[in-house]
Amino acid sequence: MNKEEMNMVGFEIVAYSGDARSTLLQLLKEARQGNFNNVDALLADADENINLAHRSQTQILAAEASGDNMDMGFIFVHGQDHLMTTILLRDVIGDMVELYRRNK
Repeated sequence: MNKEEMNMVGFEIVAYSGDARSTLLQLLKEARQGNFNNVDALLADADENINLAHRSQTQILAAEASGDNMDMGFIFVHGQDHLMTTILLRDVIGDMVELYRRNK
C-alpha cells in the first residue's frame, strides 16, 4: 500500500470517527436534558460509524500482516488517534447515559 492509499484510509478513519464523536456528544446532551427518546438510535448510529472506522483500520492491519510494506504518515496516525479516543468516549458516554436514566 502506498502513502496516498494509506492517507485515504486515514481520512476515512477520521471521518467515521468524527461522525461518531459528534453523535455521541449530541446524545449526551439529550440524556443530560432527560430526553431519552433518541438515545438508543443515536448510540446505534455512533456504533455503526465506529465499526466503519474499525473496518478501515483492519484493512491496514491485514495488509501489513500479509507482508505489505507500510509507509505510514501523520494522517493515518491522526486517524488512529481519533478512533481510539472515540471508542473511549463511546464507553464513557454509554455509562453516563445509564446514570442519567437511573436518576431520571
